[in-house]
Amino acid sequence: MGKTPIGSSPDSEIGIKVHSRQPTPSPNDKFRYEAATPPPPHLSNKKWFPWLVPTIITINIVVFIIVMYINNCPSNSEDKCLGEPTLGRFAFQSTHENPLLGPSADTLLKLGALEMNKVVEDHQVWRLLSCMWLHAGAFHVLANMLSLLFVGIRLEQEFGFVRIGLLYIMSGIGGSLLSSLFVRNTISVGASGALFGLLGAMLSELLVNWTIYENKLESLLSLVLIILINMAVGILPHVDNFAHIGGFLTGFLLGFVLLIRPQYGWISKRNAPYLRGTSPKSKYKAYQCVFLVVSVIILTIGIYYWPGSAPSRRGWK
Repeated sequence: MGKTPIGSSPDSEIGIKVHSRQPTPSPNDKFRYEAATPPPPHLSNKKWFPWLVPTIITINIVVFIIVMYINNCPSNSEDKCLGEPTLGRFAFQSTHENPLLGPSADTLLKLGALEMNKVVEDHQVWRLLSCMWLHAGAFHVLANMLSLLFVGIRLEQEFGFVRIGLLYIMSGIGGSLLSSLFVRNTISVGASGALFGLLGAMLSELLVNWTIYENKLESLLSLVLIILINMAVGILPHVDNFAHIGGFLTGFLLGFVLLIRPQYGWISKRNAPYLRGTSPKSKYKAYQCVFLVVSVIILTIGIYYWPGSAPSRRGWK
């Protein structure tokens, strides 16, 4: 009672076409099936070439050299300059004025150091960003750049220059904002806010991708120890710990979204029909979106509501 398929002889078997609810497989179905469910993140061997972090380090060193050239201690300071016979105009201010072997506070302020009154009264908002590229001295820039090399290279290899660059800049601004809120009538310079943002992002990355780590507790304890040691540095004189905290919180919140890896069982809506008995599963979970919203709110509040000024002291970040 069935129809004879076109192109067959009357003696051939009768063909009955059955319509299934599942799409008819095509030669590309196998590829689409495999693409629908990504391999576990820890099985991916893709590594990004780390060029951004070395570039940032180079820029910071070059900027410090330029600052020392402009500072010109022998011509602008009444005190004896450190290393003047050898370094000439690159000589450092006296250790009494700057124990970190660097320029004067006036030079740093002129070139973009963070100072509350300059930002609020003179509307020099650009100082929130420019202070990240200035350092108080040779010891300061050396410590920060070694830390950036240690922390940043691994992150850039894992997540690429776009996300790490965004984390670095946003964390630096977040650190500057909190510093402006609590450390006023003083100057503050350094990349520590951005560096602490990367540390905070490492912590949130560990938590949000917890299932893919083998030595979970060991990794967590090691990272927490590094963070605590760096936070302890903020107790020392002339260290702006508010910038550290602000950068850390900013990086921690953004890391939950920017450093998320595809979770097990992630299936896109487009590819779900090719998998029997499955429904689309989001790449991101609800709490990750919550952290994104919270981080945006915190940054917005910091930008809009930082208050007036009050006396304080100098701070090196």
